[in-house]
Amino acid sequence: MPQHTRTLRTLIASGDTIACPIIYNPLTGVIAKNAGFDMVGVGGYALGANLMTAEPLLTLTECVEHARRIVMATELPVVVDAGAGFGSPVHVQRTVREFESAGVAGINLEDQVYPKRVHYHRGIEHVVPLEEMVERIQAAVEARRDEDFVLVARTDAMATDGYDEAIRRALAYVEAGADLIYAWPNNDDEARRAPRDIPAPTVYGVSEGNRLGRPRPSTADLADMGYAIVRNPHLATLTQYRSVQQALHDWRRTGLTSDEPEEMTRIRKEIEDVMDLDRHYELESRTVEKP
Repeated sequence: MPQHTRTLRTLIASGDTIACPIIYNPLTGVIAKNAGFDMVGVGGYALGANLMTAEPLLTLTECVEHARRIVMATELPVVVDAGAGFGSPVHVQRTVREFESAGVAGINLEDQVYPKRVHYHRGIEHVVPLEEMVERIQAAVEARRDEDFVLVARTDAMATDGYDEAIRRALAYVEAGADLIYAWPNNDDEARRAPRDIPAPTVYGVSEGNRLGRPRPSTADLADMGYAIVRNPHLATLTQYRSVQQALHDWRRTGLTSDEPEEMTRIRKEIEDVMDLDRHYELESRTVEKP
């Protein structure tokens, strides 16, 4: 298996801003790869929506199994949202080892309470004391077997306690061993200041559809600000929902599945190529389908 942790470290060390689409299954991961992205992320919101459950209700087993399949399909560095680490520092250590065994390149750990609350989807965060999050990060650093496995510490304190507290936490998380810091600026000014005030590579989430007024700068603008990674947590999920909803509503209303049969044939063949069916056909032709 490719050493995805080393690949991700190299990407980060290059100094270029990395665009990281957030996906939720192997197919969307391969679509991202074929679009030219160098890494993907598995987001809690995206995976939860795909499984028709709230992000805080996801289990470690579900997240690890989906991540494993995405790594196998994409052969890209994959960073997975590990929420609050699925428990105490002891649980965090198992979390790290399970994701390492799945072949992912890194995880996000956040400073919210565990069990995480569904009210998070309303923008109501509940952050733990700084010292508790530091213990999570230290446990994660201690647990990783591959020193290149990337630990992203996420703080939601800008929303709950203001910019200065979030920066104070970011400094402590870097000191505890976090490799990158993922914060959620409330406005353009905070978005510009954060990369300068945090002594580590920073991550920005362009939150499509957010109801909190968080800024949505372009990747180019975020690169100018100094962000190392730009995530888009909701784009794939929202556009999938809209497209499938429209197609099925149209079919229910008209009884016609598509007015573009040639385009549907092309898309079906493209999906089958993405699935690499020709490889399976070739093997069957040499064995069970042999004349």
